[in-house]
Amino acid sequence: MAKLNRRDFLKIAGAAAPAVLFPQAAAWASKRAAQNSRPNIIILLFDAMSARNLSLYGYPRPTAPNMERFAQRATVYHSHYAGGNFTVPGVASLLTGAYPWTTRAINHSGEVKPSMAQQNIFRALGGDYHRAAFPQSVWSSFLVYQFEDEIETILPSESFSKLDYLFSEYFPKDRNMANRALDDFIFRKTEKASLLFGTAQSFLSAKNSSRLSNEGYPRGLPENTNYPLYFRLEDVLSGVGNSIAQLPAPFFAYYHLFPPHAPYRPSAKFNRNFREGWKPTPKPEHRFSEHSPQNKLDDARQTYDEYIASIDFELGKLLDSLAQQGILDNSYVILTADHGEMFERGEKAHSTPLLFDPVIHIPLLISAPGQTQRQDVYSPTNAVDLLPTLTGLAGRPLPDWAEGQPLPLLGGAEDYQRSAFTVEAKLNNAFAPLTKITVAMRQGMYKLIYYAGYSSEPLFEFFDMEKDNEELNDLAAQQPAVFKQMKAELLDRLANADREYTK
Repeated sequence: MAKLNRRDFLKIAGAAAPAVLFPQAAAWASKRAAQNSRPNIIILLFDAMSARNLSLYGYPRPTAPNMERFAQRATVYHSHYAGGNFTVPGVASLLTGAYPWTTRAINHSGEVKPSMAQQNIFRALGGDYHRAAFPQSVWSSFLVYQFEDEIETILPSESFSKLDYLFSEYFPKDRNMANRALDDFIFRKTEKASLLFGTAQSFLSAKNSSRLSNEGYPRGLPENTNYPLYFRLEDVLSGVGNSIAQLPAPFFAYYHLFPPHAPYRPSAKFNRNFREGWKPTPKPEHRFSEHSPQNKLDDARQTYDEYIASIDFELGKLLDSLAQQGILDNSYVILTADHGEMFERGEKAHSTPLLFDPVIHIPLLISAPGQTQRQDVYSPTNAVDLLPTLTGLAGRPLPDWAEGQPLPLLGGAEDYQRSAFTVEAKLNNAFAPLTKITVAMRQGMYKLIYYAGYSSEPLFEFFDMEKDNEELNDLAAQQPAVFKQMKAELLDRLANADREYTK
């Protein structure tokens, strides 16, 4: 047996003394060590950013060189889908891990149903993490404030803005109610509830915004569509970086950035950059579209692409800053979106019943601590998969309410047989059977779209996404067996989701 000299004995005694004499202190130190070993998690979500307009995914315009650079140290998901085609269902799917027909977050400025208010990613990660959120999109804030009991730090929507007189800031204990009772009532530009106050607001907003300098933004400062929030991309992205640097580790931080949502306001560096004459694949106008002429859609697409390039430029500076500060050494960084944008088939943007890929195929890149090589995943994944993935990475149990599954290469495996869904039902009562609805279903290479309530008879569209990525050839007649199986499954899932609302 080796002898124990006096020096070794003192070392052991010194190390053991706190545990013997101060067991509570030793337990606290052990817990802190475990906490400090947990990775940080940072979600950077860009509103209305379509994967179909990113050079990272093969788009011919060089819209995202910094995302491409980031991808060299990340896992890139090539067939990632949103839970819905606008902010409320898209964000709710990500934050709850459940589909819109389950959460019932389906309407404009909606929320998840009250019984699911505690079923969210902030609660699932638990108090071991400092949890933070920045919902720059006011509609995203409706969901964040629904979960605020589980969040230590919330940056209001007006943070980093140039014009920030949302009245809800004066009611910090009940911002959601103030948002709906005051800000929606007075400020909403597209659906004013008050003729008197809405008109006054428009006058004051125009007067005040005219005093702001547009320097560096020839089309005007970026702004929130419905509220008087004007901002500069450089201010928002640098503000996010400063916020991240001040968070106590380990932390989970969710940043929902409003750009590139309309109005598209590229910076001077990229304004009119993409005027090379390139045109997208021609597609027939859809009967459920808003019937916008293609030349207007092409013009909007060019400005949108320039806006994405402007955002990507500032994103590159943010990621470089995080790397230089060493924050990336122990952080998962997730780049994604809540939904995409359309410039085809007679439809602009995303307020539509259509669920073609440009409006629901969204980016997903995840960089792990210390990752130095790129990995690519091609099997279909969905926004509901983020919650089970992140809880697993944080060492937390998978919540029983989650409808997604861990992402491939981050706790899960590629699964070409699973079915995943995107739901659009904004014109439907959230607490009634979903009779006016569009559902897109992905299963392997196939995609089925179901429309109900828009015409006298339901409509189905069926595509092979491997051979027909532009969704031009309906294959229902050529693949009757697969079409029939997927149709039956989709209708059965919808019926199950409606069961508790059926009298």
